[in-house]
Amino acid sequence: MLDRTVAPPIAEINDIALLRAKRTNLSNGIPVWLLNAGTQEVAKIEFLFCAGTRDQSQPLVASGVNDMLDEGTPTRSATEIAETLDYYGAFIESETSQDMAGFTLYTLNKHLEATLPIVEDALKNAAFPESEFGIYLANKKQKYLVDSEKVANLARREFPPLLFGKDHPYGTRATLEDFSRVDRGRLQEFHRNCYTAKRCSIIVSGKVNERHLQLLEKHFGGKDWEGQAIAKPGFSAPLSDTVREHTLLKPNAIQSAIRMGRLLFNKTHPDWHGMQVLNTVTGGYFGSRLMGNIREDKGYTYGIGSGLVSLWDGGYFVIATEVGAQVCTAALNEIYKELDILQNDLVPDEEMSLVRNYMTGTFLRSTDGPFALADRLKALLGYGLDYDYYTKFLHTIRTITPEELRELARKYFNKTEMVELVAGKR
Repeated sequence: MLDRTVAPPIAEINDIALLRAKRTNLSNGIPVWLLNAGTQEVAKIEFLFCAGTRDQSQPLVASGVNDMLDEGTPTRSATEIAETLDYYGAFIESETSQDMAGFTLYTLNKHLEATLPIVEDALKNAAFPESEFGIYLANKKQKYLVDSEKVANLARREFPPLLFGKDHPYGTRATLEDFSRVDRGRLQEFHRNCYTAKRCSIIVSGKVNERHLQLLEKHFGGKDWEGQAIAKPGFSAPLSDTVREHTLLKPNAIQSAIRMGRLLFNKTHPDWHGMQVLNTVTGGYFGSRLMGNIREDKGYTYGIGSGLVSLWDGGYFVIATEVGAQVCTAALNEIYKELDILQNDLVPDEEMSLVRNYMTGTFLRSTDGPFALADRLKALLGYGLDYDYYTKFLHTIRTITPEELRELARKYFNKTEMVELVAGKR
């Protein structure tokens, strides 16, 4: 009989055996990764395209195309697409990032033959109807105007141009004027050029069998949408603003949004895994240094965090929070104080143990189930990395020393190299 008055022993996680996806190719060369896991007869089919904002000729185009793929084709209206998918208990998600665009179908396996042709029609034949385009653009413009009144959104929008330069593909952002410049023709051209077999990868996860591959071959393996070979755009070097401190003044702001950070590198860099540990100590979880100081001790904010952003051709470190406008300067001083401490003092063993356990447990939770495993695979695509990346990550968590963290802090947390943006009042 289990004695529930006695806590179970705490076991250290030494290794995590990830289920690895099996790769195959369709007849036209599209790579397909298959992750057969789980117990439910459902599937998640992700179509990933090299069609991110880095590939667009002007703002709003990449996201506009991906958002409107299911808004109508020559043979199906937006209503017909939505109602048919709903009838079969299926649904679609889409997202656009700097590097890629994703269009994902969630469906019951027994209805795959009915739902996959709808996705094929949307991906290959999206028409971007004039009426739907007008509604979409009006809604997006209204959201832009509403978001512009919020300091957190202003800071998030204006920070990347300060890091990369406003003309860099990772630094561009939409302005109000861009809503009058974009038109259906731009979207149709981007769709023709970027939503092709040669720019596509597919990840299938769930209760996967040979039938999934056969249907993908039938609907997506032909040469009818092959397209041109991918020409990776040449990037100019990032050009961080030479002014270190920036303010977007909103005189009536009650809160001020802070974004602080610097250009770094992406996950292919040898310091990446170590920086993930250092970031967790700094502001990467609820028990972090920044949370303990700025929230718990000073009471300046409800939340503060830091993060590492990896992009195919770059990356950066960022600290983000919203504080009372009257304590903005004090909060900035405390943030720099915490960064300075990390450059001079060793992280205590007890804190190191807590962070190691937290990071390992969080990673273990992020691999729970076939869809989560697909996310872990997707995070490797575009970088030329394989599953050994995660082996090295876990090894770093277990073995990195306080001395190594201090050296990383000295290397990358120098105040003079931090770009600082405040939206609101200082």
